[in-house]
Amino acid sequence: MQEQVRLQKHLADCGLGSRRFCEKLITAGRVKVDGKTVTELGTKIDPSQQKVVCNGQPAMIDPPVTLLLNKPPKVICTSDDPQGRTTVLDLLEDLPERVYTVGRLDFMSEGLIIVTNDGDLAHALMHPRYHVEKVYKVWIDTPIGFHQLQKMKRGIPNQGETLRVLDIDEGQHTRKGVEYTITLGEGKNRHIRRLMDHFEKKVFRLMRISIGPIRLDNLKPGEWRRAKPSELKILRQAISEASKSDKK
Repeated sequence: MQEQVRLQKHLADCGLGSRRFCEKLITAGRVKVDGKTVTELGTKIDPSQQKVVCNGQPAMIDPPVTLLLNKPPKVICTSDDPQGRTTVLDLLEDLPERVYTVGRLDFMSEGLIIVTNDGDLAHALMHPRYHVEKVYKVWIDTPIGFHQLQKMKRGIPNQGETLRVLDIDEGQHTRKGVEYTITLGEGKNRHIRRLMDHFEKKVFRLMRISIGPIRLDNLKPGEWRRAKPSELKILRQAISEASKSDKK
C-alpha cells in the first residue's frame, strides 16, 4: 500500500487546482471517495486503493507538467468565467494535461505566470512563508517621490494588510509613462495597484517579468512553453533557500 495522503493534496496532484481551491471542492460536497461524499478537510486516502471522483469525473494523476506563459491583458486566471471572458486555460486549448495557474495576475495585468499540475510546486510557490521574490515593471503617470519610496519599503497599511516592496528602481521616462521595476516578497491581491492608488498614481501598464529565477524573456503575449528541467531545478532551489531563510 502507498502512504496515505490528504485528500486535498491528491486532488491538487491530479491537476484540479491549488490545495486551497481543492479544499473548497471538498467542503462544497463535490468530491467522493469510494462512492461516498467527503466534506471533512484532513481526510486521508490511499490513491492506489481508493477511487476518488470530483464533479462526477475520476481524479487521476497526470504526468507532471509545468508551463511558463505570458498572460496578455484582459485574460483572467481562472479555469472558467461565467462572463465568457478569455481565460489562461483558453490559451492552452491544445494541451492534453489538466493544469491550473499558480497564483494570479489581475484582469488588466500581464506577464509571466506559471501553469502546472504539480501540487507540491504550486503549494510551495503560493505559501507565504517561502517568500519567492517576484519582479514587475510598472508604468505610471508621474514620478514617485523619495519619501513615498521609503514608505513603500517600510510598508503601507491598506484594507487590514501591510503592503510593502522589497526594492523599487526608477527607469526611463517615456510616452508610456514613468517606468519602475518593483520587487515583491509576499504579494497581496492587487498589491502594486493598491500601492499606486494610495499615492494617487495612475497605472498605465503592469507586467510581471520574473518569478524567483524564472524570467519572462522572449515569450510574446499569449505564448507559452514547457519549463526546462534546469529551470525547475533552480526554481526548487530558490524555494528551498527561501524556506531556510524564513526559519532563521
